[in-house]
Amino acid sequence: MVRVKVCGITNLSDAMYAVECGADAIGFVFYQKSPRFVRKIKAKEIISKLPPFISTVGVFVNQKIEDVIETVQGCSLNIVQLHGDESPDYCSKMPVMIIKAIRIKDEASLKKMSNYSTEQGRRVSAFLLDSFSEIDYGGTGKIFNWELAIGAKEYGKIILSGGLNPDNVREAIEKVRPYGVDVSSGVEEREGKKDRGKVKSFIERVKGCKL
Repeated sequence: MVRVKVCGITNLSDAMYAVECGADAIGFVFYQKSPRFVRKIKAKEIISKLPPFISTVGVFVNQKIEDVIETVQGCSLNIVQLHGDESPDYCSKMPVMIIKAIRIKDEASLKKMSNYSTEQGRRVSAFLLDSFSEIDYGGTGKIFNWELAIGAKEYGKIILSGGLNPDNVREAIEKVRPYGVDVSSGVEEREGKKDRGKVKSFIERVKGCKL
């Protein structure tokens, strides 16, 4: 079964609805330049009300290690998603499992993945593949070449992101066969607010895929 992460959660209502629809993980963006930025106190409040067995993911971009660890501990996050230019050494200092985001432009973008996925002391648990942008670190709503995602699987578990929505997620899964999928803008009513119909449809289509 392909796992589903609904990211860019800013309120309890959206979080609970995503969980009710079958989301496996809920993502919180702690990058202040993002339109989906959520403050630690708000994220902590939402997380405290989530049911058991739901993974909570904190998304960070080039932030101080000490600040990330403080947020992880203060909000009780299960997973850290590093969406910036964090080095393998930076990753090794995280106290919880790590998802390293790789922004995909071309085949050369995949080469850096080997630095994080050595068999001796694997530094990350999975890679999130997102569309490359010169100005944004994620949430662009744009699709990249899924053929590249297929090749990326040799480096570890792949979470597919970038422009996914209820209309294209089944095709993406059938083509790439990823470990998981990540959605944010593709199920929004507006930035930071989810559309219930889209959330429900997206998760149903993911869970309905037979691989």
